[in-house]
Amino acid sequence: MTEALNIQNQIKNFSQRTKGDKVIWALVILLVLASLLVVYSATGSLAYKLYRGNTEVYLFKQIAFITIGMAVIYFAHRVNYTIWSKVAYFLFIISIPLLIYTLFFGVRMNEGSRWIRLPIINMTMQTSDLAKLALFMYISRQISKRQNVIKDFKQGFLPLIIPVGIVCALIAPANLSTALLLGASCLLLCFIGRANTKHLLITVGIACIPIVMLIIAAVVRHNSAGDELTGSKKTSSGLFARADTWINRVEGFMYGSKQSIDDDAYQVTQAKIAIAKGGLMGVGPGNSTQRDFLPQAYNDFIYPIIMEEYGLIGGTFILFIYLVFLWRSIRIFKRCPYAFGAFLALGLSFTLVIQAVVNMAVSVNLFPVTGVTLPLVSMGGSSFLFTCFAIGIILSVARNVEQLEGKGREVVVDNNQ
Repeated sequence: MTEALNIQNQIKNFSQRTKGDKVIWALVILLVLASLLVVYSATGSLAYKLYRGNTEVYLFKQIAFITIGMAVIYFAHRVNYTIWSKVAYFLFIISIPLLIYTLFFGVRMNEGSRWIRLPIINMTMQTSDLAKLALFMYISRQISKRQNVIKDFKQGFLPLIIPVGIVCALIAPANLSTALLLGASCLLLCFIGRANTKHLLITVGIACIPIVMLIIAAVVRHNSAGDELTGSKKTSSGLFARADTWINRVEGFMYGSKQSIDDDAYQVTQAKIAIAKGGLMGVGPGNSTQRDFLPQAYNDFIYPIIMEEYGLIGGTFILFIYLVFLWRSIRIFKRCPYAFGAFLALGLSFTLVIQAVVNMAVSVNLFPVTGVTLPLVSMGGSSFLFTCFAIGIILSVARNVEQLEGKGREVVVDNNQ
């Protein structure tokens, strides 16, 4: 009886120390629980093959990442978010040389250099994740400080768009999809921050030029004679080694391509098969068969496994969670009395939800293959931990709002007395 009371008191004390939006806390818990189920299912066969019958290896790794991630969220939400306004410029400056180093000397995978290897712990980290956080902190600070001149091109718009352009340009050669999503999120945040619509439209037009060039290159390659007619892959070297990959992905999205196991069209086809097998109710937890055929079933293409095992209902529920997360973040934005916190929470939520929607869209072939993960659901890594950190910052803003509203209510009560 005494032990039960102690546990109850500990839970109560933890609940009291856990502040911020309770709905967002609940959504995070739902997503990580879904992650445990789906990652275990998606990696079971792979773990059995690689680890001589031990199917729980990746499950335990995911549990470790989730444990660390939840701790990151908790401690980040306990820190007053205003500190990030003070260190935003420093973090942004640090992220630039890190991106440059990654571009030229980082760990290369799939013709792209996106990671650096951390010493001692021997873990790879995507520097773009750090750069995204730093950029949103910096942009949120600039928007909040320049509200009086935000419509002016030189004083208001250039100080916002130049940092965005620099970071996106450094990320794009190795990870074009992340650069495009980051740029879109930043422009959306600038629009909400009352930046001049004409300036934003001009920026969007300039950003569309390389996209149009990719589409033209894909059309030309598809219509070319000889070997190019078959869509055979070419190899490039140097900084833009992934240019052929981008063209192949656009071409595959527009026309389809040969169904070799390395093709992006193969991944999308297997994803469609998984979704079709799931139907309305799904085949049940752990009963996926496409996990054995779908590359990156535990990472970039984890959503089709959700759809196969839990059906349209399960897939819709996951989408609903992200939309509710965005709604709660918008609610925090409206309630926050300080511009920096409001823009920071909204910007971070935008990039997470947009990433989730794009990941789902790729699975149903509504968007070219991008290689972005499903936040909080895909198998853990540095991206998972940075996502947790971003959510912790959002909850920190919500906690501050609650404290200010609580003080306001106390003042009202005192005045009534």
